Amino acid sequence: MKKILLLLFVATSTLAQQGIQFKPAPVEKTFQEARRSGKPVFIEIFSPTCHVCESFKPTLADARVGKFYNDKFISTQLDVNQPATQAFLNSRRLFVPSLPLFLYFDPQQNLVHFAMSNNSTDEVIRHGTTALDPKQRSQTMKSRYQQGERSANFLIDFAMYSRVTRDTVSNMAAMNEYAKQQSAATFANQTNWLALQKLVLDSENPMFQYMLGHMDTYRKAYGAKEVQMVAENILMSSLFSGRGAQFPISRILEIRQDLVKIGIDPKVAANRTLLPEVNAYFRAHQTAKAVERMDNQVNSNQLTVLEYQYISRLFNQNSPDASDVPTVVKWVNKGLALKPSPKEQSDLYYELAEAYRRGGKTADAQKAAQKSMELAQASHIDTRKNVEQLGKLK
Repeated sequence: MKKILLLLFVATSTLAQQGIQFKPAPVEKTFQEARRSGKPVFIEIFSPTCHVCESFKPTLADARVGKFYNDKFISTQLDVNQPATQAFLNSRRLFVPSLPLFLYFDPQQNLVHFAMSNNSTDEVIRHGTTALDPKQRSQTMKSRYQQGERSANFLIDFAMYSRVTRDTVSNMAAMNEYAKQQSAATFANQTNWLALQKLVLDSENPMFQYMLGHMDTYRKAYGAKEVQMVAENILMSSLFSGRGAQFPISRILEIRQDLVKIGIDPKVAANRTLLPEVNAYFRAHQTAKAVERMDNQVNSNQLTVLEYQYISRLFNQNSPDASDVPTVVKWVNKGLALKPSPKEQSDLYYELAEAYRRGGKTADAQKAAQKSMELAQASHIDTRKNVEQLGKLK
């Protein structure tokens, strides 16, 4: 009996040494343990349907990897598909560009390092070692860039770190610096194609501009569908970036033309740039052009009630003057003609009242606002906004 117990003890001890001991507890409990122990936290972001993630299992179960990580870190795994994982990532403003993603935190949940590792024990250990080095881990990259570090490999790593941390400005700066170091003859090679796929977010990046002018070269090398998808992603990332929100109308129209150039149907391209165009006209105080652009969209498509409500609210909240009011009233009436539900009618009458108020037609605004209130009460929905609106119209 003693021999059996001894064998079980040895077997259990051996198993305990095998691989990384991932904590099954919620991520907050993992950080609580890290704060008690003073150890940093290692998190593998994975998906059970990711074949690459599956291929890492033997590596993460390796005894040498386990010994290193179990000594140095508190570790856990988070399924990217779970709402709790998304909530954690969003709370830290983190983006997952590919799987598996290795994230290293201090006990206070500050990201200090990231890695997208090759599948080998030495690589996985190397990333953990770097995460423990205050001078080399990812957290130092921005200051190193500001101090002038510009090697090609560093720029690639910094650009990816900037993607993970949702720092689009730094990503664009790093990739523009990287592009300047490359000769045009290398823009279409495999390495730079990977950079376009994974890192470039700026449609003005020289490598992307070269791609736009040499689409056939890329299609032959990497496939028409893949090339169109990459080009489309870069154009849309640029359009909907923080900087893109300030693009002049001329730049937005260029992007619309570029979408058509890469093979997107012209009508689809026009739909993609609709809101940026309208908002650019608002910023330029060109209300008539904003109205014309949206009204053309309305007349060439069959809008739903919710869409009429949305565009009416868009103009009520953002139009720089009241010259659009007659058209907004027309849109609301088109929405009402679709026989919407009482709640939807209430929302449309609310926007109708807002339009009349902006246009100086107080009596009409009061009538529409009262109708919105009555419909809201009949639908048993929150009437606070209606009360506030009626108060403004007294």
